[in-house]
Amino acid sequence: MTILDLPFRARAMRGPGSEVAVAVATSGLLPLARPRGANPAQADEDTPIVVVWGDGGGAALSLAEGQVATTLLGAEAVEGLAAAETPRGALPRSRRAVSGPLSAHLADAVPALSGGPEQAASLVIRERQPVAMGGDPKPVPIVTTVLTAAPEAAFALRRPRIARFAGGPAIVAVTVAPDGWAALALFGKAEAKADPEKAGPKSDAKAGPTAWTLLARGAAQAPGPGGQPLKPAAIADFSRDGRPQVAAVSAPDGAGLLQLWALEDGALRLAREAPGYTNVSPGEGEADLAALVELTKDGPPELALPVADRSALAILSLKDDIRERRRTPLPGLAAFGLASLGQGPATRLLVGLADGRIAVVTP
Repeated sequence: MTILDLPFRARAMRGPGSEVAVAVATSGLLPLARPRGANPAQADEDTPIVVVWGDGGGAALSLAEGQVATTLLGAEAVEGLAAAETPRGALPRSRRAVSGPLSAHLADAVPALSGGPEQAASLVIRERQPVAMGGDPKPVPIVTTVLTAAPEAAFALRRPRIARFAGGPAIVAVTVAPDGWAALALFGKAEAKADPEKAGPKSDAKAGPTAWTLLARGAAQAPGPGGQPLKPAAIADFSRDGRPQVAAVSAPDGAGLLQLWALEDGALRLAREAPGYTNVSPGEGEADLAALVELTKDGPPELALPVADRSALAILSLKDDIRERRRTPLPGLAAFGLASLGQGPATRLLVGLADGRIAVVTP
């Protein structure tokens, strides 16, 4: 474990593939930035980067010859790009999820049903539609769908996650009941069935267009001592059986119970769980404190996240059971971000510490 040499105190981090990382890589900022070190980051759209920023500066971090290379950026430029994470109408301090033409964000703030953190009444899904080829420029049509959590329920201030379940796009969100108990909710597209009685005698009863709906829900989980609901950590095929699972932490600001949920028979079912982990930083519910790690070429992905008191970083295998493979003490508390760069022996984990430093862990 080493400390990255940065000339500023960082307070935010976004990992590879995030909206901010993609925006920085494609904005033209990197060729104009001032490099540091012998091997500066020469990132482009195809080069994974981690973006950090804070008081007095920002930086794009990438791997070069086995080392974390740094390209300094202006904090104002990065913050300007990061502002797009919260689109117009979205819940303040929330982040949208983006995957190809699909995006999802929380909207319509409501007071917490049980006195905990602020909540949202709506999940807004936006889909860019194909544009017909032609000589004249055409606006990209966008279909917007607004979903509610359930009667007398709301959405927790947890960033939606976009994944693929059963061969189609799906969105994982967290819903909260009036008693404060929270549950994972899986939204996807269900084909609208035709009504044979309404079809004419000589017409075929064809199914209508697909529509977003609630596909499955997990069992309700009690909030932590501070009122924080469970928080998704990652979605991946941890078992290598072709079916994705959802890793989440229940009561993340308390003892912290890491859970693995699988879609079975139309419901999200708890497959296994283990205590002693968290993915929440006090005062910053939207910081990503979990990351997928690929330490072996053909093996399933593993999960990196802090232990319950955030004093160490753990790497866990979730294939057959929740098994801790490595634990690395940190020189401070994990606070505002955790991201992974590289694969196999070249993997580097970047951890944002509470004092503004960035720790580099070589697992």
